[in-house]
Amino acid sequence: MRILLAEDEKQLNHVLTVAMTSQGYDVDSTFNGQEAVEMAQQKAYDVMIFDIMMPVKDGLTAVKEIRASGDKTYIVMLTAKSEIDDKVKGLDDGADDYLTKPFSLKELLARLRSKERREDNYNTKKMQLANLFLDVENQEISSRNSVRLSTKETELLQYLLLNKDKFLSTQTIFSHVWKDSEENENIVWIYVSYLREKLKAIGSDVEISGEKDGSYVLQIQKG
Repeated sequence: MRILLAEDEKQLNHVLTVAMTSQGYDVDSTFNGQEAVEMAQQKAYDVMIFDIMMPVKDGLTAVKEIRASGDKTYIVMLTAKSEIDDKVKGLDDGADDYLTKPFSLKELLARLRSKERREDNYNTKKMQLANLFLDVENQEISSRNSVRLSTKETELLQYLLLNKDKFLSTQTIFSHVWKDSEENENIVWIYVSYLREKLKAIGSDVEISGEKDGSYVLQIQKG
């Protein structure tokens, strides 16, 4: 699971990073909200952990910008304030959960494990990008016409849609879509090829760019 941590207290940032890394999580850390927004735009994360009080751009503003871009990643807010208004505002601005400092490291790790166990991954059952519509439940994509998808095709397209315009490495895609499989990473290219043909077949304005063994990005066709 890849985590983005934005915490300006250097010692706490270090402690949290080491603790989460020791549990097998892949952690990217930063010390200000603006850089956190930029990193969220460039990479796919499973969880984002933001302190409220940060330089350059505070955590609440960063969360609002990330949500405005359509990013649905699970977000936990950290705050040294205990007032209920701060917690409510954080949730209203798009956070999914919060922890009040000082908090137990065990509690944070427990919440991350709980997040891993969730099967819905905060995904929606119906998704859209330009003239492409994905019905997750019925495993069908439609545009000028429609076609059915396999389970893995659906999961792959769903993950790409959740991270549209982000370049996702073959390894990242494989670890999310085939995490419990005995397949190897070559399967990613095979299923990307399947999806490309089906996107063309339905006349979609959305395409998957990228080469075998490299990174892929789902985006609206240019021109």
